[in-house]
Amino acid sequence: MLFLGIDLGTSSVKVVAMDSSGTLIGEGTAEYPLSYPKEGWAEQDPEDWWRGTVSSIKELIKTSGIGPEQITAIGFSGQMHGLVALDKDHKILLPAILWCDQRTQTECDELTEVFGFQGLGKRVANQALTGFTAPKLLWIKHTDPELFEQIEHILLPKDYIRYRLTGDFATDYSDASGMLLLDVQNKCWSNDICAYVGIKQSALPKLYESYEVTGVVSASTLEVLGLKGDILVVGGAGDQAAGAIGTGTVESGVISVTLGTSGVVFAAHDYFARDDQMRLHAFCHANGKYHTMGVMLSAASCLKWWTDTVNYDIPFDTLMSEAQNIPGYTQHVIFLPYLMGERTPYPNPDARGTFIGLSPTTTRGQMTRAILEGVAFGLKDSLDILHDMHIPIEEIRVIGGGSKSAFWLQILANILGLPVHRINTDQGGALGAAILAAVGSGAFDSVEAACLKIVRAIDPIQPKSEEIPHYKQLHYRFKSLYKALEPWF
Repeated sequence: MLFLGIDLGTSSVKVVAMDSSGTLIGEGTAEYPLSYPKEGWAEQDPEDWWRGTVSSIKELIKTSGIGPEQITAIGFSGQMHGLVALDKDHKILLPAILWCDQRTQTECDELTEVFGFQGLGKRVANQALTGFTAPKLLWIKHTDPELFEQIEHILLPKDYIRYRLTGDFATDYSDASGMLLLDVQNKCWSNDICAYVGIKQSALPKLYESYEVTGVVSASTLEVLGLKGDILVVGGAGDQAAGAIGTGTVESGVISVTLGTSGVVFAAHDYFARDDQMRLHAFCHANGKYHTMGVMLSAASCLKWWTDTVNYDIPFDTLMSEAQNIPGYTQHVIFLPYLMGERTPYPNPDARGTFIGLSPTTTRGQMTRAILEGVAFGLKDSLDILHDMHIPIEEIRVIGGGSKSAFWLQILANILGLPVHRINTDQGGALGAAILAAVGSGAFDSVEAACLKIVRAIDPIQPKSEEIPHYKQLHYRFKSLYKALEPWF
């Protein structure tokens, strides 16, 4: 038995194959374009996702030598919040509006005014943010009411791939949690929000747990892919929940931190929990329970901007070496990492990146180090809110491109004041999707049992006790700077 995990990202799709022992057999990938037709807009053609998925599966089969009858089940990890709208003939009505699209601030303000800040919390457990799906629907209703009336089916990005595989309209609770249409605590669509937006619940996909079977690959699609047999398709999960499965973050007390393009602090727990100020997302988890999550819009992308745009002619290793030669206790330059606005703990699309504390003696190494520290401070903001919510924090697992840097992980450990661990795999969401497929097919009794067998924490990095007091003081200054600069953003 082999299980496919389809990880539908913003810039590319990855498909991996895993056997029942958790060993990865092979992978296939494909890239697709991202369009910015206007300032603050971000769109994609769902057909590009499908073409990429088909080519990735074919590449995987060709390069790994998998037989067409060996695949048992398929799971998903998908970019969240994106809107795919279909008409009565199942045709795409407009380009998919993505998670990073910022056009809907007016609609977010409208939803907050109508239902109240806490009213939204009681109904859907989260505040209205520009990335979420409900404001996108309201924007279409306002700007093109005739088009809005043609909407018969609403899907999230990965669920469009499911539809193309099976013909079914379905989603899972974790991904639906980010639509601002789901009553997260009670795991059902919110009648009040749907009615106000003007969406019939018949237009919304059927809800499943991430490991539940939602259908089988259709005969026509099997032919397109060159596969055979009854291949099960499970619910899958939003990218962060699937990534948490891929890191084994399924038990209370385990926290995963993503140092990728964006930054994420993800806490698994057995019960529904919501920060009263809704600074963190309160979502359903892919193991059937719940999670709380803080999101930074710019994390490793801050370092990429610094290395690729500002210092494009300087080798990356040189920049990191210069930063590492700066003793942490002498560092007084601060970087606010809000290059693309921010979500947690400041839901402000207008926030911007800022250096503070420059002088004639400031070096490039100090500025590079400030970027690494600024991202870590932003992650600590989310961890502090988890502390305030009394959510257990016993182990921190770090994934993403930034986790490859032992130096950055040491800074992170010093700032969080806790040991941080890598894990024994770097596949993240794709592996999580394959694990969900394996659970759905009966290869494992539960998501927890699968993660216990497949994923483990390794390489603990301990905080340096002598640097913790300095970073506590610097973090206090970091937080005060946002409030001081907010009126200028």
